[in-house]
Amino acid sequence: MTEKVIILGGGVAGLSAAHELVERGFDVTIYEAKPILGGKARSVPVFGTGMLGRKDLPGEHGFRFFPHFYKHVIDTMKRIPHEDETVYDHLVSATEMGIARFDQPVVPFSLGFPKSFFHLKRNLNSLLKTNWGLTDAERDLFIDKIWQIMTSCLERRNVEYEGMSWWEFLEAEEQSEDFRRVFAGVTRSLVAANAKEASMKTIGNVLSQLLLDFISPLTDPDRLLNGPTNDVWIGPWLRYLQGRGVKIVQNAQCIKIQCEGGRIGNVLILQDGGVSTVKGDYYLSALPVEGMEKLLTDEMIQIDPSLKGIRKLKESLNWMNGIQFFLREDIPILHGHILCQDTPWALTMISQSQFWPADITNYGDGNVKGILSVCISDWNTPGIIYRKKASECTRDEIKEEVWAQLKRSLNAEESILNDDVLHSWFLDPDLLFGKSGITNGSPLLINEVDTWRLRPEATTEISNLFLASDYVRTNTDLASMEAANEAARRAVNGILSVSRSEEPKCDIWEMYEFELFTPWHLVDSKRYRRNLPWDGKYSMLRRMLKMIQLLMRQTAYNRKIKATHVQ
Repeated sequence: MTEKVIILGGGVAGLSAAHELVERGFDVTIYEAKPILGGKARSVPVFGTGMLGRKDLPGEHGFRFFPHFYKHVIDTMKRIPHEDETVYDHLVSATEMGIARFDQPVVPFSLGFPKSFFHLKRNLNSLLKTNWGLTDAERDLFIDKIWQIMTSCLERRNVEYEGMSWWEFLEAEEQSEDFRRVFAGVTRSLVAANAKEASMKTIGNVLSQLLLDFISPLTDPDRLLNGPTNDVWIGPWLRYLQGRGVKIVQNAQCIKIQCEGGRIGNVLILQDGGVSTVKGDYYLSALPVEGMEKLLTDEMIQIDPSLKGIRKLKESLNWMNGIQFFLREDIPILHGHILCQDTPWALTMISQSQFWPADITNYGDGNVKGILSVCISDWNTPGIIYRKKASECTRDEIKEEVWAQLKRSLNAEESILNDDVLHSWFLDPDLLFGKSGITNGSPLLINEVDTWRLRPEATTEISNLFLASDYVRTNTDLASMEAANEAARRAVNGILSVSRSEEPKCDIWEMYEFELFTPWHLVDSKRYRRNLPWDGKYSMLRRMLKMIQLLMRQTAYNRKIKATHVQ
């Protein structure tokens, strides 16, 4: 008899678990509280905008970003058929990234190892000719800190650095405001976190991996989809799963988990105003941490005390939500993501339609030719127009404020953005506006200092309950679709073990190994076991970084001398 698995939640974690389970012969049903699946990864039709047979305009919770170090979700995408290809074949590479600052030109960087003299010259120009406001000592300090992360052993990173904030690690309190803005402030844009609260282990691992990938000759460091997410990923995925027999129940919210005799006996599902009892052999919760926390009972925690940490983790939430600007003309700006460094709301953005081969005029009323997709990562700092926090603004005020911050970030040399080009806009519907202010239906888990100990494993002490969400302990260790997919694989492996299935286990990849620096890891591991601090030594790579620093200093000195002669 086929064993039945009940999956609560239809985001990336729930769909990933369903994928692995159905391919191993399990009977799978997904219960999703919303009318649309895909969670934070989905695109959102802007209902009512499609005219004369065209599709509705595609909104988003936030833009997609698939860095090279993502392994788990990429493997799943390779196994989702779409037309004559797979979903993986709809990933395209961005060739650039940019840093935009108020009233200054956008600073472009070519991604990957320089493929031509032009790319090398461009990146050097961006590094050497841009006034970052940093002292030589501060540049040296940041390079030393990145070197320390990459050459520290795994034990030191997992224990010592987990108990330290990114702010503390950078010694930011002793540095200039420019240093804090450039290096400490990266946590706002990267993971919507305060540098004083974010785990140094998580930020250090992820940032170091991104920097390595950005200069590697063997990687595509920044990938995104070549169309709206639902069109080229979530839609094909749902069709594949349902074709394999996965049952999907929408608008179905789990309101209670019934624990009986040390096991889950059933769950109560609210749908269309009525409550039904659902039974299965195994229960897999793919709900976010705030959703799972509401369902925890004292009896469940008594069986598995590690679940108690979920109640504390619920406090480590922040907001990262998106807004889309639909344009009458396509404005590519540059071929990749842009970090708007000086924006008080920590905006990051990308011009989407340049990556989409399909004609975007097939959406909406036919007059939209470009889409700027923007993520708002700081909801607690006053803006530049209304002087209000994003969390205190109305919908229209958020739109006006973000548009103004973008224009000031992009229009230094020429008027790239102007009001005439704006067709319409769309704000993430997970933001709910009421008389008492804004609530967020999809907050983001933040990896705060010393919270790893609060995170449960995917397999619990309740023999038929498994957890698959980005708050579960994973190698990815970052709230993301990669972590969600890895957690799902871990939960499925738990089910395979408990059920004594002979089906193969799901693949799990290591992360942040920095294999190039293995000799330094071995030395540091010995030092760590002897309770000695990290003590990195110079290497060829470090000497190269120092040479770049010297070149930057000489270039700055030459500019100063030249300016003196001109005077």
